[in-house]
Amino acid sequence: MVTEAMVRKCLQEVGVPGATRNLEKLGLVRGVTISGKKVKITLASTALNNEAQAQVKVRTQEAVAKLSDVGRVEIEFVEVRPSEINQINYVVAIMSGKGGVGKSLVSSLMAIALKRQGLEVGILDADITGPSIPRMFGIATRASGSHSGILPVVSRTGIEVISMNLLLPEDDTAVIWRGPLLSKAITQFWQDVVWGKLDYLVVDVPPGTADASLTVLQSIPVSGVIIVFTPQDLTAMIVRKAVNMAQKMSKPVLGVVENMSFLYIPEINKRIELFGKSKAQKMAQTAGAPLLGQLPIDPELAKLCDEGNIESYSSESFAFLAQSIIQMLSQAAAK
Repeated sequence: MVTEAMVRKCLQEVGVPGATRNLEKLGLVRGVTISGKKVKITLASTALNNEAQAQVKVRTQEAVAKLSDVGRVEIEFVEVRPSEINQINYVVAIMSGKGGVGKSLVSSLMAIALKRQGLEVGILDADITGPSIPRMFGIATRASGSHSGILPVVSRTGIEVISMNLLLPEDDTAVIWRGPLLSKAITQFWQDVVWGKLDYLVVDVPPGTADASLTVLQSIPVSGVIIVFTPQDLTAMIVRKAVNMAQKMSKPVLGVVENMSFLYIPEINKRIELFGKSKAQKMAQTAGAPLLGQLPIDPELAKLCDEGNIESYSSESFAFLAQSIIQMLSQAAAK
């Protein structure tokens, strides 16, 4: 006898055009009804155009028809808002208050670390005017969808990504918008994108403490914040503003990451602090949060980012950062 569990297992084999994720992981399966040898499956049509719906219908019928005792497979599409479909367990915002300190880099590395643990991860690039995430992941495909929603683009290792550059005709097209439009775009990335079922969504927050950052902390249910900074005194002062902002918005600061902490020259076995002495412990005390790691200036990492191959990066510093992040998130989830 056919059971709902058997049918849903079959649906895990049905990929969604333009998403490279299956119906179950995208949360598009809205119901399964079994009556004798007839199986009726209700699917959300969210972000699927007519052609995509036709493909999904055929693939679904073929997958379920393989089960014994199934005589007929009926598919019904219903329109559902992405916000009703998405099931995101934890949202982490990567903030700084200052540009150029490596928020996008840390956001990407964090997502990669979580993905390597077998978790379902997405990145929301909220830096509307200066998006860099797609370039680092080597993503050239444009996001697809319909009037009812947007499908994120999936990276080589399976990380979901949405960024303004994935919606523009050309990568170098300038987004010349005022604050309200930027805030609206960030809100749409949260509400109108079909993220499906994710363990973690990493939000790359634009610099500053104005409209865009405020929109992220107010419109998105951020579970916690990670602060990124570099060793300069000026940067530390500005970053403290971001810490204060997170605290005033009642968002817990989960940890801090010092980027560009030093440059290691293997030929002479020496570490050079190009931007001055480390402020890591001082910033951790200011934020009242643990130091998750210190990332050096690594030419190999810069090369991989330029080539769009950041997902293949590995180093001792990254391994330590990844372990710290995973441990911290596990503790935060337990609380």
